[in-house]
Formats: sequence, structure tokens, C-alpha cells
Amino acid sequence: MIPINEPLLDGNEKKYLNECIDTGWISSEGPFVQRFEAEMAKTVQRKHAVAVCNGTAALELALAALALEPGDQIVMPAFTIISCAAAIVRCGCVPLLVDSDPVTWNMDIEKLKEKIETEIGLKNNRKIKAIMVVHIYGLPVDMDLVLELAERYGLKIIEDAAEMHGQSYRSRPCGSFGDLSIFSFYPNKHITTGEGGMVLTDDDHLAERCRSLRNLCFQAKQRFVHEELGYNFRMTNLQAALGVAQLERLEEFVARKRSMGKRYSGLLQHVAGLELMPAKTDYAENIYWVYGMVLNEEVPFDAAEAMRRLGQKGIGTRPFFWPMHEQPVFRKMGLFKEDSHPVAERLARRGFYIPSGMALTNEQIEEVAEAVKNLMRGEG
Repeated sequence: MIPINEPLLDGNEKKYLNECIDTGWISSEGPFVQRFEAEMAKTVQRKHAVAVCNGTAALELALAALALEPGDQIVMPAFTIISCAAAIVRCGCVPLLVDSDPVTWNMDIEKLKEKIETEIGLKNNRKIKAIMVVHIYGLPVDMDLVLELAERYGLKIIEDAAEMHGQSYRSRPCGSFGDLSIFSFYPNKHITTGEGGMVLTDDDHLAERCRSLRNLCFQAKQRFVHEELGYNFRMTNLQAALGVAQLERLEEFVARKRSMGKRYSGLLQHVAGLELMPAKTDYAENIYWVYGMVLNEEVPFDAAEAMRRLGQKGIGTRPFFWPMHEQPVFRKMGLFKEDSHPVAERLARRGFYIPSGMALTNEQIEEVAEAVKNLMRGEG
């Protein structure tokens, strides 16, 4: 089986982990945590970085730091991982969904504009307080209009750059936009700490809020006397040591991913029935976090069947995200009952991605591409 993902851990990872073990610094108080935070902040041109235990925790921490009121609304994409909507719901707020762009698979910014201008401009809906931007799979959201809308209507921006390590928008690093941004360091990311995440901001107050909330809201003078409830979202020194080693190779990893993506595209670009990821837009070059594809409507099977057949040939695959408005857990809560987002629905049913891990070899890419070709020829 060619796995869907396998990280590269052949840099300084062992050296730094051994340093943690030799010194005894394995908890969140070890020196690699602050080093990782400082180097991530520098990489994405942010003033502050707050390391946490995973990307979902980063989202929840970011929202908690904004001190939103119950019932406040946050506009977000329908097509994304459930962590984004779950974080909004858990903080007592309400997600408002926007459909996807059929080419980039990101939130459709024209639909975002229509949503905000209708709700705020026409209906005077003052409950909308923020936009959650989620960059999907390899290309960032077109941020210019997002920034303009946020400024015009006084909205906060939470930028989910979980999949965008090393990516930029018009030469500005992803993760540098908005009031708060977050990253994930899950093993399938360009940089991994096994599990891990980070919140970044330029706002001193928000940074201090994140640090306090991350650490159970301990107080400096009376550690075990609490004025508010926080979380234990701390990252360990062991995780941070991995992150520092991985971050040292970010440029190499980005170049490797782009090379892999271009190789896949060269092998698959003329295969009938496949819609492939764009290599670039006018504002960004694809970073190919994963290599995704969507089956055209004339293809007589869906993504689930395609993945089943490829699995029989030893090819690992993963489905695309399932839209938020079709998640049973949210329907049970009474959310999204009137929503319809046809592009997101189509992506979920006809989209999947193939092996894209950092350790993938050229020979494996060719084997995977040949299996996909056979599938589309009806031989798979």
C-alpha cells in the first residue's frame, strides 16, 4: 500500500528530542516551546505566537480570546473540516456558511460579499462579528475582498492557515492576516509535531489572553486562584523540538511539495473526467498540501467508489471534507436546515485526494498516476 501520507523526519528531529530527554525538559516549560513560537512568528511575520496541543485547540483558543458573546455570528466556508464550525458552536456562537469556488475549492468570495452585504447592509444584522477564513488544500483564499469587507463592517478575521505552511498570498505569508491566525502541525502537514497547533497575532492583548487561556488561567501571584476558566492546551517541549527541526527545512519541504504536485499534474492533466487542482492563481502558486481531484459529472461512479477501487490496487486515498450543513451533529442541533451549498456538496461527493506525503518518491507518484489512469479508463 502506498500510504496517503508519510512525513520526513530525517533532519535534526532525533538530535533535538534527545536533548529534551537528556536535559529532562519534556513538559510545556521546556525551552524548545518558546524557540518554536519565536521562529514561527518570524516565519509568518507575526509579533506573537502561542503554541498549543493541536490545531483544533488553536481555533478554540483564538475564538475564546476574542471574547465573543453567545449568539454572535461568524461567517465561514461550508466546505472545511468540522473543527472550524465546532469551535464556533462550542463558544456559543453561530456559524453562517458560504459556498465554495468551483475552481480553487476555497470559500467563494463573491458569495461571501453577497452574504455579508445582505445580512449587514440590507437586514442590519449586527450579530455578525467575524469572518473565519480557511485556506483549502493548496491555494489560499483571495484575501483582498475579505480584508475590505472586514474593515468596512468592523468584523474580526480569524485566519485558519492549518494547511498553508510556507504559502503566501501576493507575497505576504499566509498566517499573517487578520486579528488571529492558526496553524496545525498534524503529521500530514508540511511541518509536523505529531499533534500540535499555534495561534498567532500582532495584538498584545489577544496574545496575553491566549497565553493565559492556554494555561488554565493561572495567575502570577496566586497560581491556584482563578478569576476565569481556561484550558490545558499546552504544547510539550518534545513536540516543539520536532517543530523546530521541521521548520528548519520549510523551504525545502515547500519546494518538494510543489515538485510533487507538478509531477502529478503532468501525468494526469489529459485524463478525461478529472478536474485537477490549479497550479496557480493570479495571487498564489499552489503549495499542494494534498493532491486532490474531482470527478466530472459524466464519470459513472463517485469518489467513494473511486477510492474503493484504488484501495484494491494498493493506493491510499482520503475523501474531501463533508459540508458543514450536511453534518448530522449540526442538523440535530437545528443548524443549517435551510442551507444549500451545491458546490461544496459536489466537492464532497466527487472529490478525493491521492498519496501526497512528504516522503513520497517519484516512482510512487508514477505508480499512483498510472492507477488513476487505469481507473478512469475503466480498468481499475
